[in-house]
Amino acid sequence: MYFNEQSEVFYNGSFLKAKEASTNLYSQSLHYGNGVFEGIRAYDTKQGAKIFKAEEHYKRLKYGAEVMNIQFDYSPEELTAITYELLERNNLKDAYIRPLITTGANMSLLTSEETNLIIQCWEWGKYMGDKLLKVKTSKFQRPNPNSCFVEAKVTGHYVNSILSTNEAKKEGYDEALLLDMNGNVAECSGANVFMEKDGKLVTPPRGHIMAGITRATVIDICKEEGIPLEERFFTLEELKEADACFFTGTAAEVVGLQSLDDYKFPMNWEETHGYNLMKLYKAEVLEERVQEKAL
Repeated sequence: MYFNEQSEVFYNGSFLKAKEASTNLYSQSLHYGNGVFEGIRAYDTKQGAKIFKAEEHYKRLKYGAEVMNIQFDYSPEELTAITYELLERNNLKDAYIRPLITTGANMSLLTSEETNLIIQCWEWGKYMGDKLLKVKTSKFQRPNPNSCFVEAKVTGHYVNSILSTNEAKKEGYDEALLLDMNGNVAECSGANVFMEKDGKLVTPPRGHIMAGITRATVIDICKEEGIPLEERFFTLEELKEADACFFTGTAAEVVGLQSLDDYKFPMNWEETHGYNLMKLYKAEVLEERVQEKAL
């Protein structure tokens, strides 16, 4: 589903067929999860293919490489130019983009000096779909920020997401919600969380969560639209008294929740801030809000 006979990837300075790409079986990324990645989307706008927040995503990729001591010299501008060429080579305008930095052969626990850059792209709909989600509170917690760099998209960190997603799916739920080490709501297995109560939105602050670029975009839209929003810690019990709830993420975009465990969110989704933000976010990525604000 991710590539075909004609698909191309960017690999260590060259464009080549995806089917011809290979990896080192002794890679430190493969054995220990020491690699970093990004999830980016390009949208087919009236002005053509547009990578949404390319600079922000590639700056975060470089941050991840830095904190993991991975040598990486590409600039965000170089990476953006490469990605636009990759989209053109694959004849894609509306696409999901996955840059990945892997480390070379090294069985020690000191970061390998060898670095590989792979950028892939493919057509991919909303990761969590369009329907309202049935969510389970996971028995797994988000990693303690004193144990790792929680704002870096490190490949090995996503074992935590796999564990919680498997748990939720096996019990008939669509997604998992994870708490932090203090018992406060953190985030979904692969997206940030917002709750709505009495016309006001609340989302967990940075520090114990992935600082999502979609999350930041939604916060900016709230400021522009005058939607009340607070960043603070809140408990699972408080969330189960909310009127509505939604997740945000590059792959998921904005998606609403139907229920959390045995609690059904009482507000009609079409009347919530989340529903409005889902539409405003789509207009933002398609650059339609820019045009509206300019009029």
